[in-house]
Amino acid sequence: MTLRVRLTTAFLLMVLGPVLLGAIFVGASVAKVGQDRASERLDLAANSLRTSVGALCGQLLSVAEAVAAAADEHRMAVGGTFVAKGLASGIHIEQGGGGQTTEAAPPPPWADCAGPDSAEESGAVTGFEAFAASVTSPDGGLMVSAAITVDAALVQRLSGASGAEVTLLAGAGLARPAERDIVGLRPVALNEPAPALHSTLDDSGAVAALAAALADGTVGKTANGDLVRRIGPVPGQPLPLAVSLSAQPPRGTYALLIFVVFTTALAAVGVAWWLARTATSPLAGLAAAADRVAAGELQTRVPARGNDEIARLANAFNHMTRELDIYVTALTASRDQLRGHLGVLGDTLSSTHDLDRILQVILQTARHATGASGGIVLLAESTGELVGKCAEGLGIDVSQVRVAIGQGLTGSVAATGVPRLGRVDVDGPRLDPGEPTCRTYVVVPFSAPSLADSNGVGPALPAARGVLALYDRLGRSSACDDFDEPDLVTLRTFAGQAAVAVDNVRVHEEAQRLSVTDSLTGLFNYRSLRETVRREAERAGRFGRKLAVLALDLDHFKEINDRYGHAAGDSVLAEFAQRIKYEIREVDFAFRQGGEEFVVLLPETDEVGGMAVAERLCCALRATPITLVEGIAVTVTVSIGVAVLPDHGQSGAALLRAADEALYAAKTAGRDTFRVAGDVSYPAGNMVGGASSSPHAPRQAQGR
Repeated sequence: MTLRVRLTTAFLLMVLGPVLLGAIFVGASVAKVGQDRASERLDLAANSLRTSVGALCGQLLSVAEAVAAAADEHRMAVGGTFVAKGLASGIHIEQGGGGQTTEAAPPPPWADCAGPDSAEESGAVTGFEAFAASVTSPDGGLMVSAAITVDAALVQRLSGASGAEVTLLAGAGLARPAERDIVGLRPVALNEPAPALHSTLDDSGAVAALAAALADGTVGKTANGDLVRRIGPVPGQPLPLAVSLSAQPPRGTYALLIFVVFTTALAAVGVAWWLARTATSPLAGLAAAADRVAAGELQTRVPARGNDEIARLANAFNHMTRELDIYVTALTASRDQLRGHLGVLGDTLSSTHDLDRILQVILQTARHATGASGGIVLLAESTGELVGKCAEGLGIDVSQVRVAIGQGLTGSVAATGVPRLGRVDVDGPRLDPGEPTCRTYVVVPFSAPSLADSNGVGPALPAARGVLALYDRLGRSSACDDFDEPDLVTLRTFAGQAAVAVDNVRVHEEAQRLSVTDSLTGLFNYRSLRETVRREAERAGRFGRKLAVLALDLDHFKEINDRYGHAAGDSVLAEFAQRIKYEIREVDFAFRQGGEEFVVLLPETDEVGGMAVAERLCCALRATPITLVEGIAVTVTVSIGVAVLPDHGQSGAALLRAADEALYAAKTAGRDTFRVAGDVSYPAGNMVGGASSSPHAPRQAQGR
């Protein structure tokens, strides 16, 4: 027996056995589950039916009470209004020995909503046209009855409310005692036959016959399997009803089950054949390829699909043939090609502004060019240290690598700007504890070469931006694993281009920073204000959040410029910006709009929060005078306008306008205070609080 046949047979036994057992269990459980679900639905339908009848009786009682509450001369008119609105089919008013009934009222007898008063009375039968609710005055002189017709439409309505078929039993009902007969209507006749009313159930005759023999609340089953439950008449339930449901499982259930089992069996056979073929075909192909390799065809390859054991075996086979065929030749050609394109790659990297990607490409290309097993790139920081930025093949956390400039191997190269290569056991360089351990190394500084050194051979400039260090070549014996001079020349040329790339990135980042910040105060500038307030307003509106804007203007700032000079004014602006930063949260935004005007953006902040921040800013500036360069202390105050989205505007521009108007109100109130947009009634000085929404440039300092 072949491997394919054995695999197919085992799979079929594993799959079809549980499927057949499950099918037998499901088939035995279908009938029981269907019966239980039908019983639950019948209970739910019975409760819904009782609730619906109770609701109708409550409606009739409300109508009767409303008619009884009307004046004597208006009772019939009120009753007619309720009948016209469909809240009742008829109204009967009995007063002073006489009675009146609305037109088109159902003929008596009317079953009482209260139902039979006793179990004996519930057995009396009569035909009735309606059921009613009655209200009697305390002195017994007035009785008002509101009735609703019992017909096929009512039965259909009850069926829809209960979600089951409903039957009003034939010849069954409630007999009223003689003393409760309605004056003016014909007397109640006992044992008067009444026809049965049904909803859309097909076998309604069998249901009615079975329900007539059942007691209230009991359940029976017809010959065709329908479940029937008798409901009433009992106290509180005037109608003799029955609800019924089909308890039979859906036709075709067993046929569907057989179809599913048969389909599953066919699918299992197909899947088993496919799995066996998938598992054995690669093995046969691998055996044939091994025969061809044994015959001398070293370029033979086998397809490797997926990530299973067979694919791993195929990958190992392909790796073996590649190693036997062209490993040394391919490696040499690849190294020469990398050296030839190194200058072009450096020029490309010089125009890239993604510093992380630049450093990663630098390290990867350098490793491929030299065959190094690992390497690291370190950049000089303002703290006087070299900080690791990226590393490969070293198994270290590069973020923890820090080497003082002038210390260790990489630190000395960064300090002198002179590249080094050699062996640790021969040259004996002292490695810093933070540096990776190695046997051989080549370390090149990131320094742009001079014009006289365009070929990369002369001494490098001493101002190093960082260093590139490579360690231990791959695939070399212990006697021949040194880096050579061609490696050093290639890497120095590349390092010069890399230094230019790093400078370009830093210049680009600084330009980006200056484009959105104010150089004097360090706050965001007017350009950033317009974009940020638009973005934050859209976000707050989208998520239904609050957004507060504070428009700030230094009071009498022009007088400071005129009296102490513009340098003093710049000092005041810079100090005020620092106090703003100190008083707001990290998630808040502070902007210098222009001149002495500032804006603070407070996400997730309502009017009360905005007023609190305005209070703090006013106090922070007023409480501590600002010391100028000459040692002169100047007391400066600020006026603030507060606006909140969406209370004072639905957009960023509208919010800025509202804050600006509130700022002018604060100025008018005497300065050194704040005002909230739309509410300028604060007395001057009781609280301490411009911005321009115009698309044009901000206003210049005018000493407001």
